Amino acid sequence: MADEAIPLTPAELHILLSLADGEQHGYGIMQEVSQRTDGRTKIGPGTLYGTIKRLLAAGMIVESARRPDPKLDDQRRRYYRLTAAGKRALTEEIRAMADIVALARRRKVVAAAS
Repeated sequence: MADEAIPLTPAELHILLSLADGEQHGYGIMQEVSQRTDGRTKIGPGTLYGTIKRLLAAGMIVESARRPDPKLDDQRRRYYRLTAAGKRALTEEIRAMADIVALARRRKVVAAAS
């Protein structure tokens, strides 16, 4: 999958984007996606953990060995971080999306950003 990064599924894209700023646990990823999209996109636990499993197998993310202070966090949480392959896949996907948006603007499907 790392070599075949494009196209990413919407869930893969959102998870990789959530990890672009640093390590995050699953519930945190779900919250960030919902907040970032003003609630328009929600990733449920089944989709989240199934997608995380695929991203782990593809080498796009890894489980982090670092843990927050146990007094500040639930020890059952697993934290994930983006790998170089995941960052490449995310970058390629965003570039492809930007190309599509540019084409849509040239064809006047959407207005240019002000």
